[in-house]
Amino acid sequence: MTTRAARPSIPQPSGGAAGDALDPAVRRGLYETMVLSRTYEEAILREYHADKGPGFDIGKGLIPGEMHLSAGQEPVAAGICAHLTTDDAVTATHRPHHFAVAHGVDLRRMTAEIFGREGGLGRGRGGHMHLFDPATHFSCSGIIAEGYPPALGQAFAFHRQGTDRIAVAVTGEGAANQGAFHESLNLAARWSLPVVFVVEDNDWGISVARTASTAVDSNADRAVAYGIPGERIEGNEVEAVHDAARRAVARARAGEGPSLIEVHTLRLWGHFEGDAQGYRFDLEEAPSHDPLPRYEARLREAGVLDDTAVEQIRSAASERVEDAIAFARSSPVPDPASATSYVFA
Repeated sequence: MTTRAARPSIPQPSGGAAGDALDPAVRRGLYETMVLSRTYEEAILREYHADKGPGFDIGKGLIPGEMHLSAGQEPVAAGICAHLTTDDAVTATHRPHHFAVAHGVDLRRMTAEIFGREGGLGRGRGGHMHLFDPATHFSCSGIIAEGYPPALGQAFAFHRQGTDRIAVAVTGEGAANQGAFHESLNLAARWSLPVVFVVEDNDWGISVARTASTAVDSNADRAVAYGIPGERIEGNEVEAVHDAARRAVARARAGEGPSLIEVHTLRLWGHFEGDAQGYRFDLEEAPSHDPLPRYEARLREAGVLDDTAVEQIRSAASERVEDAIAFARSSPVPDPASATSYVFA
């Protein structure tokens, strides 16, 4: 007998979030981070597709290779990273740009890395899925659930040093079925490590719906198996994420151990650029749930934003992003003779 997976439900606003009591400056800051992240992704999208034709050749152009963009998932990064400093560590996924932006990774060097240029974070050797920035303790990987175990090592080091620094480990909902996810939660709980585990549930593990691959409705429910707090945020609302992160980060800094936060978020674009998305029966309605205009409208209604403020924020974001694009374009391509440099053997 063949069974059809249940239809994923696009995140719905819950209304009346506790964040309404947030200071207006904090709310504006969250919006600014989301705008900067979206502006950045739109620019990378433009540059990526500018010279991929005729047809679509993934190896051609200024940005060769795969590209996974995070449009729609900005509330997760903005809400979490608002509580962090660059002394805290963040390990992100193969869809990392929103967390890199929110955590303060240098836009120029990040963009040069994405372009595969010498001015990049890894001298152009890593590309967009393997960003590494010691200055902000940021890293990511194309391997599913890879960021969870390294976060334990970072958190263990912070604990041994007697600091209140923490590690934040981010993964997607599909990775919650990997062994590394469960092993990391178990060890972090056993050693009471200062880690905040974050799961971005965008409903799709590439082309497989969460409802077809995962036996539980919420990965946050899995936290109880390891004796740690677990919380799921519906609605893709940045202030609700901010509120949950405040509790989890405070718990980690106080030496009370790890927490798990799952956010039901939204992937507006394909799993990768070039993804036809024929599997998505939610695709037509997805744009109407874009969290950025929704949050902007909420802040306008509250008097936090007006036309002038929105224009200033968008203009400042565009200026920073275009500067980063120009820097990347002008950075030299690595010399092929250096192909064996910066490797172990």
